[in-house]
Amino acid sequence: MGGKNKQRTKGNVRPSSSGRAAELLARESGVVPGFVGFGTTTTTEPGYVPAVHGAEEIDNLVDADFRLVLRKLSKRDTVTKLKAVQEFGAMCQERDSEVVKGVLPYWPRIYCKISMDHDRRVREATQQAFVQLVLKVRRSLAPYLKSVMGHWLLSQCDSYPPAASAACQAFSAAFPPSKQAEALSFCKDEVLTVLQDNLLKETADTLSDPQSVPEEEREAKFLRLLTSSLLGVKRLLSSLPQTDTHNLQDRLTHLLNQAKFWKYSRHKTPQVRGAFFEVVSSLCEHTPGLVQTEAARVCPAVLLSIDDTDPVVLPPLWEAVLHTLSTLTDCWSHVNARKAVLPKLWSLLKDGGKGLATALHPNLLPLISKLPSEVTTPNLDFYTTFCSCLIQGLSSERAVSSPSESAAIVVSAVECLRYTLLQNTGEEEEHTRIRTMLLEQQLLPLIDSALGSPSLQAGPLFPLVTDMLVSWEKRAGLQDVGVLSEGENEVVFDRLLADFWEGLRVMFARRVQSDSLEQKDLEGMSSLLQVMQSPVSAGRKQTKKKRSVKICFSEPESSGSPEEEGELALKYAQLEAPDLGQETAEGPLKSWHLEEIVCQQAQISYSRVNDKNSERHLVYLSLLLRSFHTPRVFTMLLITSEEEKLKGKDEQKADGEGGCGVPPPGNPAVRFLLEHVVLWLGQEDRRDTSYLVEMVFSSLRCCSPQETTRILNHITTMDLKWGVLLQIIQKACADPVSLQACGDWFKGSVLGERLLGLAEELCEAGLKGSGSAPNRDSWALISLALSQHHNNEPLIGAVYVEKMIAKLHATLSAAKGLSERGNLEPLVCLICDVASTFFTSVTHCLLLASAEELLLTVFTLTAQDQTHTHLSDSLLKKLSQACHAGVLSLVHHSGSEVKEGSFLYSAAFWVKTQLLTSSLGVKSLQVLVLAVQRLADSLRSVGQRGSALLSQFLSFLTPSQSEWSKIRQALPPQWVRSPLLSGRLRMVCDYPCMEVWKVRGSSRLPAHLCVCALLTRVVYNTDMTVTAGAAIATAAVCPDDKEGAGDYMKDFKHTVCELLYAVQWCREMDYSPALVTEYYTMLKDWDLTDRIDNQGPATDILDTLYSRSLEEGGLWSLTLQNYIHTNHVAETAGTINTLCGSPDSLFPLSESRLSTLQVLCPYLTTEERERLISLATAGILNWQEDHSVCGCVSVLLCCLKASTPVQEELLIAVLATMMEWRNSKEDWFLFSSDLSKTTASQLSLSVEMMRFLSWLVTHFPTILGGSQWDFLLCSMLAWLETTSDNVGCLWNPWVQLLVCETCELIVQLNQFFTAPPPGVDDLLPSELTAEWNDFFIEGIYSLMLPLPGKITEAFKEPDDPLFPLAVLRSVGMALTYVPLQQLTHNSLPARFVADQKTRLPEALQTLLNTLTPLLLFKARPLQLTVFHILDKVMPTLPECDGEGDDTKPEDNGEEPCLSPPAALMTLLSTCEELCESIMVGVCVGEFAVVQPLSVEYSCILAYLLAWKLLLSFFKASPSHLRVQYSLYLKKSLHKLLLHLFRLMPENPAYIGQGAEPVSKENKTFFTESLSLDVNKSSGIQYELSHLACCVYYSAVQDLPAMVRLWWTSQEKRVSHTVDKFTGRYVSPVLSAQEISSVHASTQTFDSMTVKARSAAREVIATYSVDDIFIELVIQLPQNYPLGSITVESGRRVGVAVQQWRNWMLQLSTYLTHQYKWFTSSNKSTCPLCRETFF
Repeated sequence: MGGKNKQRTKGNVRPSSSGRAAELLARESGVVPGFVGFGTTTTTEPGYVPAVHGAEEIDNLVDADFRLVLRKLSKRDTVTKLKAVQEFGAMCQERDSEVVKGVLPYWPRIYCKISMDHDRRVREATQQAFVQLVLKVRRSLAPYLKSVMGHWLLSQCDSYPPAASAACQAFSAAFPPSKQAEALSFCKDEVLTVLQDNLLKETADTLSDPQSVPEEEREAKFLRLLTSSLLGVKRLLSSLPQTDTHNLQDRLTHLLNQAKFWKYSRHKTPQVRGAFFEVVSSLCEHTPGLVQTEAARVCPAVLLSIDDTDPVVLPPLWEAVLHTLSTLTDCWSHVNARKAVLPKLWSLLKDGGKGLATALHPNLLPLISKLPSEVTTPNLDFYTTFCSCLIQGLSSERAVSSPSESAAIVVSAVECLRYTLLQNTGEEEEHTRIRTMLLEQQLLPLIDSALGSPSLQAGPLFPLVTDMLVSWEKRAGLQDVGVLSEGENEVVFDRLLADFWEGLRVMFARRVQSDSLEQKDLEGMSSLLQVMQSPVSAGRKQTKKKRSVKICFSEPESSGSPEEEGELALKYAQLEAPDLGQETAEGPLKSWHLEEIVCQQAQISYSRVNDKNSERHLVYLSLLLRSFHTPRVFTMLLITSEEEKLKGKDEQKADGEGGCGVPPPGNPAVRFLLEHVVLWLGQEDRRDTSYLVEMVFSSLRCCSPQETTRILNHITTMDLKWGVLLQIIQKACADPVSLQACGDWFKGSVLGERLLGLAEELCEAGLKGSGSAPNRDSWALISLALSQHHNNEPLIGAVYVEKMIAKLHATLSAAKGLSERGNLEPLVCLICDVASTFFTSVTHCLLLASAEELLLTVFTLTAQDQTHTHLSDSLLKKLSQACHAGVLSLVHHSGSEVKEGSFLYSAAFWVKTQLLTSSLGVKSLQVLVLAVQRLADSLRSVGQRGSALLSQFLSFLTPSQSEWSKIRQALPPQWVRSPLLSGRLRMVCDYPCMEVWKVRGSSRLPAHLCVCALLTRVVYNTDMTVTAGAAIATAAVCPDDKEGAGDYMKDFKHTVCELLYAVQWCREMDYSPALVTEYYTMLKDWDLTDRIDNQGPATDILDTLYSRSLEEGGLWSLTLQNYIHTNHVAETAGTINTLCGSPDSLFPLSESRLSTLQVLCPYLTTEERERLISLATAGILNWQEDHSVCGCVSVLLCCLKASTPVQEELLIAVLATMMEWRNSKEDWFLFSSDLSKTTASQLSLSVEMMRFLSWLVTHFPTILGGSQWDFLLCSMLAWLETTSDNVGCLWNPWVQLLVCETCELIVQLNQFFTAPPPGVDDLLPSELTAEWNDFFIEGIYSLMLPLPGKITEAFKEPDDPLFPLAVLRSVGMALTYVPLQQLTHNSLPARFVADQKTRLPEALQTLLNTLTPLLLFKARPLQLTVFHILDKVMPTLPECDGEGDDTKPEDNGEEPCLSPPAALMTLLSTCEELCESIMVGVCVGEFAVVQPLSVEYSCILAYLLAWKLLLSFFKASPSHLRVQYSLYLKKSLHKLLLHLFRLMPENPAYIGQGAEPVSKENKTFFTESLSLDVNKSSGIQYELSHLACCVYYSAVQDLPAMVRLWWTSQEKRVSHTVDKFTGRYVSPVLSAQEISSVHASTQTFDSMTVKARSAAREVIATYSVDDIFIELVIQLPQNYPLGSITVESGRRVGVAVQQWRNWMLQLSTYLTHQYKWFTSSNKSTCPLCRETFF
């Protein structure tokens, strides 16, 4: 059989040993045995998927993949089965039909099993797979249909809907609808067998294995099977034809004879009970004879379960109840109705159906219609109890909280009442008593309770009662048609109506006169009356419709009534106000009783208002008149009023109807309005007047248009509250009919003058800023008056509209000037709301001049910074929306040309003024740009007309050429410094005084930057760059427009060029001050520069830039250069040649042409550059005639630096000419000149000569003879001396340039003489090198060494804009070449410090005292220069200390210590204090982020450089001095290490020039060397981190014992951080270096060999002498040098064990505790050999 855990190969189809045994048995007997556990069956289908069969051909019918999947389906694991079923379905869909058919013999048993699986996902997937199987095999399924049909039907009744739906889908796929019944009929016996077995035989334990399936799972599966089986019986009965059902009588009888079947009616599971009652209903419907036979069991099972209120059971239960009552005429003989059934029903009804009224109550009417007389006798008691219990259910908790439950009960109650009344219309006493009971004890009390219940008022009760009354009137002959049935009497219905209306009248009178009357009661009464008056409109708002329940009345009525149709639907009515307008008071109720009650209610209400000033009754009266505005009602009110006057109760109301052209009181509605309603409106203490306004319009419905106008004018002139007038206008505008009726009043002068006066009053009060809350009703009234309503016209007269708009504009303008007071925002907000409404609603509103002025003011408010306007964000948003609405209205209803004085013209003029004259910050500019952008977007959104207007607007907004030139010249000139000093620009100008070069930290942007940003942002953001499209749009809209979009876009290239100019200015300013950075960031955020660059080179822009460069040069040339570089213009052949033409065109030279030529030179062809060299050389040689000598030298240099071939003779001639100038024009060289009095052109000539000489040294040194070298070197030294004497003039950029070029020449000479090019040394003059080393070097550095000190004394503030940082950079580059000899024997002025202990020579001490303090100066080039100088002398300083401090140890046991150079230690002490204050809040292990080149950066840089110098000094010291130095540095070193772990990054990965690592190798700051170049400009942000790592590496390399001692003394967190960092990043590098040093060592020993293993970090020493052999293994730890070095013994021969142990112990102690030996023994010697070491 094989082991349990043996691996089985996937896809292995070879049978197991048991399978082979079965095969053998089959061969012998010829019969395939049945599978154990299933028994034998009469069918021939295999019952399982065999691994082997008796016949190999059958086995071959199953595909191997299918066989594997089918095996998986029998697995117990749910996930396995689920995946297998899904895989089976996919295979059925993908494989050929013949392959799939091979599975069919094995499918039935598998399907029958997994279709009943416990997991619902498996069941659903099974049916989905069955669908695919059916679609593939089609008719081939027929032979196996009987085997699967039973479980297939069960699956269609699955309690999991997706599984049932999939099974139904499979059934529909297999059989069309016409064949489905036939298929079931074919398998009916097999299906019923399966169902009966499930219902009668199966249990939870027989269905599932109790040993392997949990009890809960077994029970759930069994209950689901019971439910599905019961539902399957119902589905079978309903699907089979009647003949087949008759054929199943015997088998069904067997089922019904089983007591177990009937016990399901009392099953504990609701699903089973519900399914059982569904079966009963189906049996009653399809096999009534069989049910009649089993009546003794059916009736108790169904009728005695009437109190089952489970939501799952109740619907099928009541369906079974009704079927039972209909099918079994003698059903009540099997149960006791009065004792067993009705008490349960009464209890159920009293509880309101226990939350199931929507399902239960629709069955009550059919129920009582089927009850026989023996159950209902005596009828009076029965119906009394029934109706009382039914109505009592409305008070149940569920009915009170649920509108749907309450509505179901109400509908059922009214329908049952109505039915019962119709069943008792005879003259008999019993009928009369029943009618009286139903009316007085049930219906009227129900209505009475509804009048005080808002929930019942909102339900269907009132429409249902009205519908019932209409039915009674029809039967009483009051309607047009009579619908009396046989046996009915009109008198009975007349009496019913009279009794009802009388009872209702009494009820209303009692309620309206009650002192405890509440508002909800009044609304209920008015609501009922309104529904009765117009039930059709009330019934239209049915939001929900319930299913109808078919019933049959005992006495069918004639056609036309809803009863005789036999269907009653639940109705839900929501009441709403009737439409305004003239409408008749006659509704469907024809009796006079309704109007009589209304008159009675109105009279009583008026009396209560008159007597007790009851506001509730006044509201009630308004509600009554809203629906019943008839002459009779108004007449009755006037009669009541007269009666009150006669009694003397209304003496103050006299002559209320006179004056103002009011019509005579012939109309009762008018008279009531003038005598009473107007007076009520005028009462001061009345808060809510909306109902009185309703009463006004109820009265006006009975008036003519002339009467309406005169009455409203009269009301307008009354001193009423503005809120009342607002309500009247709103009511008049509520519908077109009222609007038309009140049209003359709206357009009249009475209302217009009144509103104009209100507007003036509001504006004046708002400007005073009283602080009180504004009257929002008043402003709402103004806004409503200015809005558009009828026929696209303003609501009021146009003349009043213009006057009001003018007043609003004047007020808004005044408010803008007073906005600093901060309390005018409410006024502005209200005016904004009014303006927005006006712009939005009134057509042609912008044709008014005052409206355009108002729009302009709104626009200017949105375009100004909030710091000036003091407006809130919400108000600005409102203003923007109002402006947008106004612009849209303007474009829609104006011409296509912008005229002078119009809104767009004025807005463009205002914006342009803001840009050119106002001082804008970045925030103010952004606000202005955003406002213009919104305006442009509004114009663009309209279409072609808007585009044309926008182009004209932008044309007005764009400066003229003279204005552009003016604002360009106003840009600060500091931009010159950067391109001038970098050599990118050769420019000569009359530089003004020192103050001009100071960059002031202004908060205002230059006008040029503002204009460029606004115009380009607006154009690019509105897609106007599509010139053709804009031009077409302009031509289509305004063909005569000369300033169209196309024309504007032709000139837009100038704006783009101006933007490029502005961006270049920002770059040359090095984005300083911060305002320029903020502006440039804004441009980048707007994507303006990138958008220009991404469009590629544009010929018109390139031509414009070139022409500007030729005309003006300077920054235009730099802009042209950047544009050519960014857009790769030179890559297109011929572009540059086309641009500039022949080189001859650039001569004679001017400053602008020179700048242009310098830009274009690198892109010219070699021939063109050679031509330029010829022209420039000719100008130099003819210097006496050509006045542009400096320019010619510049052109020559530009061509030479572009690697242009040149003849040596030409260069010699140029140099000879310069030497001639030295004799004849010595003043051109500026030797010993006062540079403060020289011009920029004189300085420029000297600079160009220096550049030429420098180029000769690097490229053509061999053409220089002795005299030329003398000229060059002497000139260099003379220029250096001149600059040394003019340090105070270094604020001048051209003087700075002179110094920088002098230093550059010195650097080139140093490089040349230090390492001459190969073969050049032999060609130089013989004495040249000696003269350089003996004379010129000393002369150069005697002048240069004092320069840093002179510069820092003359310019003490490094942040001063005038500070010559570029000079310090150049001087530093030159000073890095200073020889050590010049430093140790320098000629600096002596500088000593009092009480400074030193053993250094005076020259060295002076050097340290002079330069060391400069390490802290906030100028990185100077700091690095000083570092490089001092780093050269550090190795020479320890020898000055000789033997150190040779005094004996003091009494306290401390060894003497020795201080490193005092000047350096003083600086270190200062830097320590500064670093501690800087990093006071940073914990060890956290990375301190330092802003590059800040004050903190300079302090930390000085600190780290000082330590780097100290470590160099320490490394150069002899061993006996190191001990004393280390003791002195102990505390400082501990502080250093703490600071380093704040400065080193957590991941010290080496970063190249970009953001990504330079390669995939694991490069860190410890593996890569640090470049401390003075001239370094990139990677500054990583410099401090890299330097900190370098210092730490030097510390652990040179002072390992001290670092180890510090590490062991730290707290756990710090120690862990240091150990982790060192072990990961430092130890591998240091260990590799130590091992490589062993490899690289050339030292040899007698009798000893040393080997190193890099991978293991081991050094193995082997010593062999005679018979003694010793092997020693020294291994470095992972965290070397923090951890202990391990010493292990290898092989040893000839050494005693004890002696070996002693040696090993001593060696380990030495390697681990070097430093501790010194501190404990006070000795600096080795504990083994006593040799001095460190």
